[in-house]
Amino acid sequence: MVCLRDPLIQKVCELYGKISKLDNLSPSKDVDTLFTQLVITCIPPYPMDVNKLCTQIQDMRTNLIRLCGNAEGLLEKHYSTILGSYEKPLHHLQLFPYYSNYLKLGGLEFDLLSKHCPTQPTRLAFVGSGPLPLTSIVLASHHLTSTVIDNYDIDESANSMAGLEKLRCCFLGGPGGDGDRRKDGRGGAFGKAHGPGAILMLRSAHGARAFLYPVVEPRHLRGFEVLSVFHPTDDVINSVVVARKCPKPSVDKSLIVCIKCGDQLFNSLGHKSLIEELAVQEHLC
Repeated sequence: MVCLRDPLIQKVCELYGKISKLDNLSPSKDVDTLFTQLVITCIPPYPMDVNKLCTQIQDMRTNLIRLCGNAEGLLEKHYSTILGSYEKPLHHLQLFPYYSNYLKLGGLEFDLLSKHCPTQPTRLAFVGSGPLPLTSIVLASHHLTSTVIDNYDIDESANSMAGLEKLRCCFLGGPGGDGDRRKDGRGGAFGKAHGPGAILMLRSAHGARAFLYPVVEPRHLRGFEVLSVFHPTDDVINSVVVARKCPKPSVDKSLIVCIKCGDQLFNSLGHKSLIEELAVQEHLC
């Protein structure tokens, strides 16, 4: 059982203690410094199975992932407001401090998708697009140049801030999340949203990076065949999981669904109304 005696976990716990005491997670010198230190601590390859963490560290990790998600959302809102002040926001995307990472991750995800869906899809649903949908922008601008991208987020304010319809991105709101949904029901619930053979792509985490983002394991994807799992070793933090809905008589090339962070966003997918919205999108393809 991995626990407090581990030097890396001790460092993560120390940073968690400081981050959890912050009054505000909006971008600031203190916030930026602490989260930068956290990322630097967690990026190097580290053999760790999150299922073997002791209960105390499991609870800390859950809270830390939530804090990371909140801070990331506030960072995106901050820069969405800045970019929105320009006449041509897409010409200034490099102002976002991690834009180069999105370019790398978008290229990686496109390459993985292309292996399993060689024909460019007519439609892509991105769940958890946020107030600054950089992944959708990168895919639409550089890779899926003829694909219509439908963006979903449980935060209505995020949808209203991400007004980039001219880039073939449609922003659709979903209901509030439910943090009490069980992992083993997520794949099954989401599977109702699209037909056999459709492609599902999720972001996950590996090693110590699991302190920053949720981990998606094959057992979580009930009703899906896992096709690829890729764990980057550079400054791209997220792992990528590609799966296909079973059974698989043929690939549904009309719809690909991308999930930003599987563990947190599958919680929201448990709501019937969002599932129905995704099903409608499939019917319209």
